Amino acid sequence: MNDKLMDCFVNPTKCKLILEIFSNNRTTAKQLGEKFQDISKATLYRYLNKMLEDDIIKVVEEHKIRGTVEKVYAMKLDIADDVKTIINENSGEEYAQLFTQYMMVFLKEFYEYAKREEKDILKDGSGFSVCPVYASVDEITEASKKIASILEPLRNNSNGEGRKMHSIGLIITPPKEDEEQ
Repeated sequence: MNDKLMDCFVNPTKCKLILEIFSNNRTTAKQLGEKFQDISKATLYRYLNKMLEDDIIKVVEEHKIRGTVEKVYAMKLDIADDVKTIINENSGEEYAQLFTQYMMVFLKEFYEYAKREEKDILKDGSGFSVCPVYASVDEITEASKKIASILEPLRNNSNGEGRKMHSIGLIITPPKEDEEQ
């Protein structure tokens, strides 16, 4: 996977932007700004320009609006294709690197939260858990789909109305080796 793309996944703000562009196929800076009101315009444009420079995103349309040009952004790199390649090549090393980057995002968010003066772990809605299960691949796939369907309406919420950005991740560990039945 592209190192510059991996760097985006480690940065929570860039990660939000990349995932939003990827999810919508195409979007404008205005739409991103409306969705992520916690990101300043200067930071938003700086990151968009950096991702353009790094060939992660591309401009697919330009519209003249009252003397300015509105750009429509889309992914230049195919994230899904990169992940498929890692899986199809069964590359353990790249798969572990991808997982490490994924975990780094969460570690950074938890570390920054822990350093805050004002925090209330329970009230802020932070937490993590583990649930060991015996399941077939089909059962795991079905459970993952159900979890995704629960989260999808939350993903479309906007900032405000008492809402704050949380990251929810799902990790399914590989099966244990040589486990007794």
